[in-house]
Amino acid sequence: MSSEARLYTFSQETKDHLRKFRLGTSRSNDPQAVICMIDKATLEIRQDDEKTVYKNLEDIGEDLPDNSPRFVLLSYPLTLPSGRLSVPYVMLFYLPPTCNSELRMLYASAKELMRNTAEVGKVIEIESTEDLEELPQKLGAV
Repeated sequence: MSSEARLYTFSQETKDHLRKFRLGTSRSNDPQAVICMIDKATLEIRQDDEKTVYKNLEDIGEDLPDNSPRFVLLSYPLTLPSGRLSVPYVMLFYLPPTCNSELRMLYASAKELMRNTAEVGKVIEIESTEDLEELPQKLGAV
């Protein structure tokens, strides 16, 4: 067992929710996302707001904090240059330059565990909400 798996925890409810979200968005025609955070006191990784499923990139940008990292699980349907519909399931690793080094280390060390637990295909690092605007181009190269 890796040291990250012993340090960070997921409740069974969170694991079930992540799996249900991944499976439920795989055929979606609309973008869908959830924001996840690490509780500093318990080191539990959980959804930031358990009720919110985001439907567009602008709403995600509005809810990302200015000085704290987050994991964003995103299912983003797009049409490839070949005309085929693709629905990549990715994790955005939001790490703003203004966050303190303790939070940077906390989230950086949990990144692979989060990636594996959420079963995402690709991790895209972003530093600001403006980076969300370039996301469709980055996903087109998946």
